[in-house]
Amino acid sequence: MRGFLTSSIGVATAAALALPLTLTTPAQAESIPAVPAGSTQSLPLVPLAPSGARIPGVPGMSTAPDPGETRGLAAREVKTFSLVGVVWDDVSTPLVGRVQVRTRAVGTGQWSDWQDVETHNGEHAADPDAPERGNGRVRGSTAPLWVGASDGVEVRVQAENAGTRAASRLPSGMRIELVDPGAEQPVAVLDGKNGGAGGLTRPARRPSGDDKGDAVALPGMTMETAESSSVNLPHASLGALEISELNKADSTADAAFASEGEFQAAAAARPYIGPRPKIVTRRGWGADESLRETGFVYTSTVKAAFVHHTASGNKYACKDAPAVLRSLYRYHVVSSGWRDIGYNFAVDRCGTVYEGRAGGVAKPVLGAHTMGFNTDSMGVAVIGTYSSTAPPAAAVNAVARLTAWKLGLFGADPRAKTTLKSGGGNRYPKGRNVKLHVISGHRDGFATECPGRLLYKQLPPTRTSSAKLQGR
Repeated sequence: MRGFLTSSIGVATAAALALPLTLTTPAQAESIPAVPAGSTQSLPLVPLAPSGARIPGVPGMSTAPDPGETRGLAAREVKTFSLVGVVWDDVSTPLVGRVQVRTRAVGTGQWSDWQDVETHNGEHAADPDAPERGNGRVRGSTAPLWVGASDGVEVRVQAENAGTRAASRLPSGMRIELVDPGAEQPVAVLDGKNGGAGGLTRPARRPSGDDKGDAVALPGMTMETAESSSVNLPHASLGALEISELNKADSTADAAFASEGEFQAAAAARPYIGPRPKIVTRRGWGADESLRETGFVYTSTVKAAFVHHTASGNKYACKDAPAVLRSLYRYHVVSSGWRDIGYNFAVDRCGTVYEGRAGGVAKPVLGAHTMGFNTDSMGVAVIGTYSSTAPPAAAVNAVARLTAWKLGLFGADPRAKTTLKSGGGNRYPKGRNVKLHVISGHRDGFATECPGRLLYKQLPPTRTSSAKLQGR
């Protein structure tokens, strides 16, 4: 199985050839309103005295004489944040214990009840031998929890006592990460409007292949943003906020038009491509492209889709989904040390599909979503927690639509099984060939509760629906 990295220089050059850019002038820069960027507060968790381990009113925290090591953070006022998570130094060290937080809401000043933070250990990550995992910045991390705009926090982490002192210790270097998603970036306006689904008023490319283009000023668009947007040509214009939906016939034609590219040379010959759903681009949800590593990493194909839940809670409105995504992205990159957000796509509770890891929605982008099976697969995360809450029908239907299109580009039948080679993990040893459903849950490739019991139960009908959308 082949993987390779395109350099940022190469991508930036390709973007420049497709559409020569001019630098934003000071006057143009002044016309772009200033917006607060996202931020992360990282606060160390300190040991608690034995008496502090007996926490009245904290559900599940032990009051035994030896409850295991306990760390935490006393209630305090902090800068505004909306998402929390706990990280620690060594990504290979599991956190065996319970993490709980309570937060104070901005405006009302009311403290929440204690909330559990899911302590996943490595299952959402790059494969063990992937360069991304060995970059020296990757840390262990819990799942993130969306709490909404808050300005106060209190944290308690207690190790589980499994009968040995070693088992009742917590990882070193534990910190609480408080993430502010920042505001969405303003949209550049050219000639009084945005062209083509929120993009620029010019063709994505000319069929002749001799597209020198006219110099176009892109107020507010950085080279990193242009790099990220250019890989979605010709499906959308440079700078587009969304990639429009297409019916089945037009989706097949679109794939044929894009088949000049390296990844989809045989797409035109494949009749089973589902209708393309509307996809909000990274620019559309306000990704800060300066956070991620430059360049993109691809694998050979897309043979399977792994369905996840973000385990970030269900207390969000659909209008807030872009802010949740910006927070998840910042948590994955800044707090956990990944090269980009781990998922290839995200779906909110209202069924809106979002572009995840940069590299092109129609291309086989290597993600960091299912340790051991990131190669030749895609990761789709439904925003929320679906262990005891049923996923909305709109979200499940969106997963079917997305997989019908994306798997169809690579000739995969959603009802079938496929074989992937394990890159190493806690369920299958490295090098083992494993037969999996083309649409699998995260737990099929890694021993985890993800994507939650009730979302996992929806996968069999999702496979059927996805196949029907392909015309099978």
